[in-house]
Amino acid sequence: MNAKILIVEDETGLVTTLRDRLKKQGYAVSTAKDGNAGLDLAIGEHFDLILLDLMLPGQNGLEVCQKLRELGSSTPILMLTARRQTRDKVLGFKTGADDYLTKPFQMAELLARVEALLRRPREAGGGVTARYQFGPIHIDVRRMEVSREGRAVELSAKEFQLLRYFAEHPGATLSRVELLREVWGYGATTSTRTVDVHIAWLRQKLEEDPKTPLLILTVVGAGYKFAG
Repeated sequence: MNAKILIVEDETGLVTTLRDRLKKQGYAVSTAKDGNAGLDLAIGEHFDLILLDLMLPGQNGLEVCQKLRELGSSTPILMLTARRQTRDKVLGFKTGADDYLTKPFQMAELLARVEALLRRPREAGGGVTARYQFGPIHIDVRRMEVSREGRAVELSAKEFQLLRYFAEHPGATLSRVELLREVWGYGATTSTRTVDVHIAWLRQKLEEDPKTPLLILTVVGAGYKFAG
């Protein structure tokens, strides 16, 4: 059965572009042009994914997202916004968004994020797994909170997304290409050290001895492995 996607967006041209491209990919698509209509649709029907604009007439995207989570909905939400500030991204995650994409974006990047969200492991109730524990490391996806030995660890939005992807694939060797594609939405031809830099930052915050990591391991010539 084709995945069902709800687009909640008030820019008519963008809605048309998104709807047509997603339908070409084989998805069943519904749309709403304001927060109130989007919330009603999301409550009344089953969707596998919601594309939710932040700035909407009526209720904004943060309000819609928060209300859906308060009602017990665990449908993955990809938030879309023209805002670039880290604070807005953190607020989106804290209200329950699963991913965040800043406008303008490349369609290939959006499709990669959509596919990644639809592939994520699900709980028995159908939602994305909300909590992980690996030894002293606790990860609360919905609250976007991480702790080590009971003490809060402050992560940037992208550090959190990277750690979450590792947590979803424990023991798997993940190449830089895969991490760039799934976490950053970059194409295979992109050449950047951003993965290595973010890995170093995570190790500084999570490892007892960052120079001799026990959690995020380097697999020489292949990438990285989360040994949680």
